[in-house]
Amino acid sequence: MFSVYGMQGRLFRGSMEQLRQVDGVGALTRTRRALPVAHEGRDRLAESSGAFVESEANKTKGQAASADESHRNALSAYTETLAGSTTRHPLTRVSDVMSRQIITLKDTATVLQAWEILSAKAVGQAPVVDATDHLVGLLTRADLLQPERLPSPDSHALAWRAFMMQNVKDIMVTPVPSVAPDSDIRRVAQVLLDTGLPGLPVVDDLGLVAGFISRSDILRAVVTDPPLDLWG
Repeated sequence: MFSVYGMQGRLFRGSMEQLRQVDGVGALTRTRRALPVAHEGRDRLAESSGAFVESEANKTKGQAASADESHRNALSAYTETLAGSTTRHPLTRVSDVMSRQIITLKDTATVLQAWEILSAKAVGQAPVVDATDHLVGLLTRADLLQPERLPSPDSHALAWRAFMMQNVKDIMVTPVPSVAPDSDIRRVAQVLLDTGLPGLPVVDDLGLVAGFISRSDILRAVVTDPPLDLWG
């Protein structure tokens, strides 16, 4: 179940499909995108492939036997891993992977205070709450670094001071989608793709922040040891 919260409280509650129809909740333009592989990287890959083919052509029977032995050793190690004591168990709900460390910003905070909290906690975003601790928005580092918001390098010191003293309500994402702890992880992943947000606040039925689920939380669940079966 998803909800949308803004300065006026909860504006929506419903399914992922219904969330897509809510005005104001759409894809966000991020300040940085993944770049394609450079031509130089492809050239190096081609050179490496050529060297590999040439090396294969010059292999001796003794080298082939060594490769067979290595292959058998790898299969043996894999079999031993499967026979080990580690077991997989399914993760399907937000509560299985979300961060329960509650880091929030007050809607009365300044940009400077927000920077200090995000830096001290080593996080890239934080939900914004009002005086009663109810969710009203989300602030990310990407929002703080939007070029059009930053004073120019040669701006007067007073311009930078005015920016740092700006209220987070003027910069934060609002209204902001949120998710319930018992929601399906796959649907959360889809909403993150749809909106471009780095994560979603996890809220209870009263609109109080109970945690946060980010892309990193989902990826971390995949690589955790012992292995976890994300989709069950």
